[in-house]
Amino acid sequence: MDLVLDLADTYLLDKIYAHLVPVSAFTGSKPSVSTWSNIVSYLPHPPLPAELFEPAVTTAPLTSAWPRDYMPRQLLSLLVLTLIGIHVLYFVFAGLSYKYIFNHDMMKHPKFLKNQVQLEIQTSLRGFPVMTLYTLPWFLGEVRGCSRLYTDVDEYGWTYLVFSIAFFLVFTDYLIYWIHRWEHHPLCYKWLHKPHHKWLIPTPFASHAFHPLDGYLQSVPYHLFIFLFPLHQKLYLVLFVCVNFWSIFIHDSDMVTGSVFETVINGPAHHTLHHLYFTVNYGQYFTLSDRMNGSYRQPEAHLDPLLEVKMAEANKQK
Repeated sequence: MDLVLDLADTYLLDKIYAHLVPVSAFTGSKPSVSTWSNIVSYLPHPPLPAELFEPAVTTAPLTSAWPRDYMPRQLLSLLVLTLIGIHVLYFVFAGLSYKYIFNHDMMKHPKFLKNQVQLEIQTSLRGFPVMTLYTLPWFLGEVRGCSRLYTDVDEYGWTYLVFSIAFFLVFTDYLIYWIHRWEHHPLCYKWLHKPHHKWLIPTPFASHAFHPLDGYLQSVPYHLFIFLFPLHQKLYLVLFVCVNFWSIFIHDSDMVTGSVFETVINGPAHHTLHHLYFTVNYGQYFTLSDRMNGSYRQPEAHLDPLLEVKMAEANKQK
């Protein structure tokens, strides 16, 4: 997120903060000339360097009293950028998947809810602000240099760069498996994870339709990784976008079977079975954790929920 924030500051936010929180509102070199400056003058701000009191600076239109490293500014910027980012990612990727990948015949399934797509979107939109607030401390730690993100490939070499991709996926998949499985425990399933299992036949818009705490908990491994292990800054951003896309992709209710990678990769068919049978296929990308812990169920053609749709359609025609 530090890369995103740096780009946003450079091309947009520096100018916005300079107009919203101008240094001239705090220097006291002359009476404020606007109501806005009077209001802003009561805001907290870091100690201002003496050079900012120079007339040439106090009259400059693009100087802010909130520098880039000021924590309230970082928190506000991260909040806005994260909310914008998750909404754009959700509607673009889920929308494309819904239009071009999701089989719309699945909406005729007996267990597909009335107005389900609308309900999935509403649940997601209600959850985004809360999940963002939960996530802010991780992002703040990242932009303030507390993580182990690095920018120079030579620092760890190309071999580690390639290895870190697999390491990130295996590490996060294993932790998500246990978080996900714990959420199915009777003590917390009903209030925490059951809202997501409301969608027995999910669409891509169900990918983020969680209880906010549920969605946050399953994202923790992604954030935790970079505070424990080195990861290239740009690679982390790419991986973060990709895992969100994968979460959308596996919610398309697709039951295509027979792939050579089927026993290794936890794809849409596996996750469709999870939504239908609840206690199988908890993994995110791989099947290894499910296989090791007795929760794996192999996708098979006769388990395809589309068969129930075809059967219902055939019965209507009789």
